[in-house]
Amino acid sequence: MKHSLVLAALLASASSVYAADDSQRQTALEDLGRALFFDVNLSLDRTQSCATCHDPARAFTDWRAVVAGGDYGRSGGPSSEASPAAASMGGDMKSYGDRNAPTISYAAAIPPFGRNAENDFVGGLFWDGRAYTLEAQAGGPPLNPIEMAMPDKATVLSRLQENANYQYAFKGLFGADIFSDADHAYDAMLQSIAALERTEFFSPYDSKYDRYLRGDYKPTEQELLGITLFFSNQFTNCNKCHQLQQLPEAQAETFSNYTYHNIGVPVNAALRAINGKGSDFIDHGLLEHPAVDDVAQDGKFRVPTLRNVAITAPYMHNGVFNDLRTVMQFYNKYLAKGSKAQINPETGKDWGTPEVAANISNEELEAGRALDARSIDALLAFMHMLTDKRYEPLLPAADSAQ
Repeated sequence: MKHSLVLAALLASASSVYAADDSQRQTALEDLGRALFFDVNLSLDRTQSCATCHDPARAFTDWRAVVAGGDYGRSGGPSSEASPAAASMGGDMKSYGDRNAPTISYAAAIPPFGRNAENDFVGGLFWDGRAYTLEAQAGGPPLNPIEMAMPDKATVLSRLQENANYQYAFKGLFGADIFSDADHAYDAMLQSIAALERTEFFSPYDSKYDRYLRGDYKPTEQELLGITLFFSNQFTNCNKCHQLQQLPEAQAETFSNYTYHNIGVPVNAALRAINGKGSDFIDHGLLEHPAVDDVAQDGKFRVPTLRNVAITAPYMHNGVFNDLRTVMQFYNKYLAKGSKAQINPETGKDWGTPEVAANISNEELEAGRALDARSIDALLAFMHMLTDKRYEPLLPAADSAQ
């Protein structure tokens, strides 16, 4: 991505942007956001941009190969240069976080953090909802010491001012004195990035499922069975948490109700060995949110969207599972009888104890019926349907036809 090229269209109208109509100004704001999103100069070592951990080529997730430390987070599978890490490497090329970078595709649909009609916590960005808006989320990584590692907003401001195009664009959009205050300039940067994240580039709603609803795609029998199972309250309980709107045929469904649950995910011990957190560290999920002190929220994480889920491995908040089928089998262990269901197919061992054993959502997890192999295959086929059209070539060949 050439930042000067991205800014070229903006510069043509930036000097008169206040005289332009709202549509022109919005386009200019999004263009500036695009340049910022791909700019590695906004990290301390000039090695990392927003797009590094949220790569548009991979549904806005981090698909960088595992480096030092081997195949952590892949749950025992063979190492491969194409295998994504469970957590992202920082801009210093050596630090690692403790959580998997979630997709920010369709993130514009996530409601602000708060409580719903049932008084359950809902919404917010990051796995624990601590950022209330897209703007707040965008402001976290540049100042995070193990991510982009900028020491303060003033340093970010100085980096912006290094670029004459940025100076011209910021002043055209936000006023001639925008660089006189680091807080205001930083907020303007976040506003621009968030404007980009609200565009169709991030949320196209053009998957096979969307085309099916519009009458432009005919599902296979297996996909139709997956649709039936997913939205069934009798056979599965998937839509209890992974359906936002009441009607299955509703347009612009994001496949998450953005509530918080503890589903008993085990510790990713291999990741902890790499990032230095150690075996005694516990990620308390929602309880890590600064505004939450209710111990009943311990271990809960926000329900993620299922959009593009087939191409955004590894899975769970800590990237402990590599394969989407493994995720389905993990859920199935709460319902299936027999010892085989209690074995993680990626490790050949038991699933492991939950990182936080309290507050597990047993009511939701134990509803429905145990899934046989045919049902799991059908549900996976349905979830493959949720892949944006431009990412369909990333699916296995059998799933990318039509």
